[in-house]
Amino acid sequence: MPAIAIIGAQWGDEGKGKATDLLGSRVDHVVKFNGGNNAGHTVVIGDEKYALHLLPSGILSPNVTPVIGNGVVIDVEVLFEELDALTARGVDVSRLKVSANAHVIPSYNKAVDKVTERFLGSRRLGTTGRGIGPTYADKMNRIGIRVQDLFDESILRKKVEGALDLKGQVLTKIYNRRAPEIEEIVQELLAYAERLAPMVCDTGLFLNQRLDAGETVLLEAGQATLLDVDHGTYPFVTSSSCTAAGACTGSGIPPMRLDQVIAIVKAYTTRVGEGPFPTELFDDAGEHLRKTGAEYGTTTGRPRRCGWYDAVIARYAARVNGVTDFVLTKLDVLTGLEQVPVCVAYDVGGVRHDEMPVNQSDFHHAVPIYDYLPGWWEDISECRTFEELPANARAYVEAVEAMSGARISVVGVGPSRAATIVRHELL
Repeated sequence: MPAIAIIGAQWGDEGKGKATDLLGSRVDHVVKFNGGNNAGHTVVIGDEKYALHLLPSGILSPNVTPVIGNGVVIDVEVLFEELDALTARGVDVSRLKVSANAHVIPSYNKAVDKVTERFLGSRRLGTTGRGIGPTYADKMNRIGIRVQDLFDESILRKKVEGALDLKGQVLTKIYNRRAPEIEEIVQELLAYAERLAPMVCDTGLFLNQRLDAGETVLLEAGQATLLDVDHGTYPFVTSSSCTAAGACTGSGIPPMRLDQVIAIVKAYTTRVGEGPFPTELFDDAGEHLRKTGAEYGTTTGRPRRCGWYDAVIARYAARVNGVTDFVLTKLDVLTGLEQVPVCVAYDVGGVRHDEMPVNQSDFHHAVPIYDYLPGWWEDISECRTFEELPANARAYVEAVEAMSGARISVVGVGPSRAATIVRHELL
């Protein structure tokens, strides 16, 4: 049976939570394969609204096994807080499985993250300050702490000592901050072990066995393609692999078992944090998208930067990820506009670019070239078939589909689980 990847096609916040939840009730396992609590999914079920950060949104589906894969970095305190909050609302969280190879975010990395951003000043990257980047850096520098290390005090102590040999010097001599005590950090991490232990397993083995048994695995990305550390708008990116390829490395599922790649793309574009954004709006239109679409970060509460749909980015995401299907979300936010601009190419110094420019400098200076599509005024939030949409709304979907490199199989017309139009079945 298939493994299916769901990824973001823009800079995140496209509505992956809703799409994952929509599919999650029809699959057996939902895996978060990258990132940490630096991003979130908002899922609306009936009158209930859930904001998830570390947990896969499959945790809200009673027959699904949620899995945190080896590619995730885990703030264990935040994990426990999320589990407790869901339990208090009657959600069964006992099925959660956590990779023994996932890395843990120690408190000293949160301190390093925050002071580094302040130190950078105008050159800051716009991180969330939650220790994500420093923990991934530790992973690559081979001084990271993994979940399995919490169950061996001797190994844990040696790893903390090794990490703080460097981190302590950085905090005290560069940033004039107190260096953490080794024993303090060791005891802080050991305190998590007892509660965490029943959740921990070899998730790569588990998932491959489940695929062999004919079950379906859904791989859910944190962040999105343009935030990928290799394929995003570097250096204004996250520290992990957010693409379909990252789904394999972050879960232990081999590439040949990945049957479908579903990319989530918003009917306009947003991003949080610093970095280039060709279609960004600084006028009333941008404020209209922000307010109408409730564009504030699930994790940080920061107002998102807003702009028109960028077909160049969508084509890039389709190519990088091998997208088989797009899910277009928040089409309802565009209701009431006389015309809707769509970026079809860029002008860089008088030269037209129909694909992403090769270098970051050109992308930073890219000026969008727009096509203007007629808008619609009818309320579409109750539409459940494509034919029920106003003619101009249908034309908008068909136009951006033709520009974006893959079919648009699902259209979101509101925040709730039910506010969805399925044009082509995904499973």
